[in-house]
Amino acid sequence: MKTYKQLYSQITDFENLRIAFKRAARGKRKKADVATFEFDLESNLVALQTDLLEETYQPGPYFNFRILDPKPRLISAAPFRDRVVHHALCQVIEPIWERRFIHDTYACRIGKGTHAALDRATEFSRRYPYVLKCDIEHFFPAMDHVVLYQQLARLIADPAALLLCKKIIDSGAGIHKNEFEPTLFPGDDLFALSRPKGLPIGNLTSQFWANVYLNPLDQFVKQKLGCRAYLRYVDDFLLFSDDKASLHQWRERIIDFLAGFRMTLHENEAVVFPVNTGVPFLGWRVYSHYRRLKRRNGVAFQRRFALMRHELVSGRLTHAEMNASIQSWVAHVEHGNTWRLRRSILSRHLLPITFEPGRSGITGKV
Repeated sequence: MKTYKQLYSQITDFENLRIAFKRAARGKRKKADVATFEFDLESNLVALQTDLLEETYQPGPYFNFRILDPKPRLISAAPFRDRVVHHALCQVIEPIWERRFIHDTYACRIGKGTHAALDRATEFSRRYPYVLKCDIEHFFPAMDHVVLYQQLARLIADPAALLLCKKIIDSGAGIHKNEFEPTLFPGDDLFALSRPKGLPIGNLTSQFWANVYLNPLDQFVKQKLGCRAYLRYVDDFLLFSDDKASLHQWRERIIDFLAGFRMTLHENEAVVFPVNTGVPFLGWRVYSHYRRLKRRNGVAFQRRFALMRHELVSGRLTHAEMNASIQSWVAHVEHGNTWRLRRSILSRHLLPITFEPGRSGITGKV
């Protein structure tokens, strides 16, 4: 197997850091931490490059907050300086794995994404009568640091680049310590419960490393199980087949395989069923010739829309910002049969806004 050396010089190259800054700052230049970094950009990049070259760089503390998406999730935002490093690292090492990933993994890859994954699920639903739907229990909180580091070390033969990876991986240890109960796998002793685990969900590196971590699963399903119709988006994956018995057998073999990577399926939800009942996937229910948005996602937007109307009237949100948010949602749900839903939500609420001469604010009721 080919390994890669001389990576660290590429990661720490000034031009690579400059491009990394631009990507990390995209759409965020109005934020205080980004503006502060950009105000003295060259000096900040030189200082960052020096820390990296001298191997004195250390990740800073995370800012943690929770979202409902649709279930509660802990999001960890790294300092902007660290996000520049994440981009600089991924720009160099991501291409190494990109050529090794299977075609049908869709998260955090150029030219892929949720809509491409949904299109592929629709295509498979037309060709096969049965599906096995799986997702991994506590995927990011349970991601084992030793297993991930071993995956990276199989291809990266540059000690300095590996050390940088390890620093970023270690910075996430303990973030999710209260999120779940650690699992004991066959052969474990009690010391296994203290193995470092967990990656910050908000990191660019975490999203990329999720694909690295599960690439062996993708290869196993395609090569060992021989499943021709398989796709994955982060830790949600689907296997299609003409034969229910094969899907049940594959389910058991996947459970055993994932245990070797210290991962467990949501076994109660890993079920085989006919595709004509609709395949729940990425917030949609996918059928062979159409797809429906899950009700909870429609309800979530209605709540967000109500909040936007309130903020518009109070002056905390501009018309342009509200329109951009609405258009973003519309562009997403247009990928399914949602015309009646969009008409119901958006035509129900007229916005009687009155602009008064000489006043910058807006008055009226929503």
